[in-house]
Amino acid sequence: MELKDKNVLILGLAISGVSTVKALNKLGSKIIVADMKSEEELKDQILELEDINIEFVLGSNDVELTNIDLIIKSPGIPLDVPIIKEAKEMDIEIVTDIELAYRISKNKFIAITGTNGKTTITALTGKIMENAGLNYHVTGNIGVGILWETVNANKKDVFIIEASSFQLENTKFFKPSISVITNITPDHLNWHKTFEKYVDAKKKVFLNQQKGDYTILNYDDLLLREIGKDINSNLIYFSTKNKLEKGVYVDDYQIIINDSKRIINVMDIREIKILGKHNLSNSLATVSIGWAMGIEADIIAKTLREFEGVEHRIEFVDSIFDVNYYNDSKGTNPDSSIKAIDAIEEPIILIAGGMDKGSNFDEFIDNFNGKVKALVLLGETREKIKDAAISKNFDNIYIVNSIEEAVNKCFELAVPNDNVLLSPACASWDMFESFEERGRLFKQAVKNLRED
Repeated sequence: MELKDKNVLILGLAISGVSTVKALNKLGSKIIVADMKSEEELKDQILELEDINIEFVLGSNDVELTNIDLIIKSPGIPLDVPIIKEAKEMDIEIVTDIELAYRISKNKFIAITGTNGKTTITALTGKIMENAGLNYHVTGNIGVGILWETVNANKKDVFIIEASSFQLENTKFFKPSISVITNITPDHLNWHKTFEKYVDAKKKVFLNQQKGDYTILNYDDLLLREIGKDINSNLIYFSTKNKLEKGVYVDDYQIIINDSKRIINVMDIREIKILGKHNLSNSLATVSIGWAMGIEADIIAKTLREFEGVEHRIEFVDSIFDVNYYNDSKGTNPDSSIKAIDAIEEPIILIAGGMDKGSNFDEFIDNFNGKVKALVLLGETREKIKDAAISKNFDNIYIVNSIEEAVNKCFELAVPNDNVLLSPACASWDMFESFEERGRLFKQAVKNLRED
């Protein structure tokens, strides 16, 4: 794709936007950046790009589109904002960074999507590539912009991409060599409007794949099992519950690769370091990727024995007066937080609440299963979750206004052997820049508590 001297509008100067600016500058494009944030709010990003010739439109998306050749939008910008509608009427192509990266790159792409587990699988796959001696880049929704990495990569480098539904929505030709869908449960319905549209966005990860490619799906997810019937590539299922005629599964505590001709025993699941049933599923997905890449089973097993997890996902923070504190700020939807509750020993004091994505919290409350003894709520959804809990006869509820207040309240409520778990079941953007900021502030509050 020729981008030299093209007028490219970048909507949104987040992590992906900064990476995109740098890449387009190297490719010789004429760059316009529009962002609803002010110059003061974006001062760090602007400073990072100070040596690049950019036309900025800040505090507004009111951009003259007459001479624009291409729009690259930040994944989270909704498709129904006026500038996007106007661009579509003018037949200006709109893409996200992973689509453009695919068009300008000759590299092998591994794309990992799904409602939950993406970050863990992406990071774990990176560690397997490292242990296998391969050159790789971990990019995408995990917090590393892909385009700058792409334009500086060697041809043999492998790109491991955490792909969100927002990024996939605006793909057209994107075709990874290996695609993975971990699971699909309702999420981001405020953005996609319907569950069907959310599913359709996820399916884009494999729609362009062909016979030489691999699609990896969770057999335990009935929706994905049904979707698997329409796959055109080499299909690999993984399952924690079923022995498969072909695929990756567990049999008598052993992770098994079955290619329908031979059985490969990878390792005992009790040696996996990361907690929870969901992380067993994540591990099987990663084993499937390694298998599709032709990586030896002993390298995959070594990585699973050593991998300690990712920050903000059931991350042990500290133990104070025999009370354990866990940071699961990455739990940004009810299903993800249900998995965290399942992974932590009872009794649990749970901190939840955040931006409302249109989620229903009934199943979330149902899965307390007597393990959660108190619920500390904050953010936009606190009353919504409170009402759901009371309707389920759970009433040991406390409303707070900040993470620090939440941690202090948990300290008041806790007795030895309790576990305090931050797993909000909601997005962070009502109170924080990101789930990472929310998690860091939680860890700082716990640190302050220890010092006090």
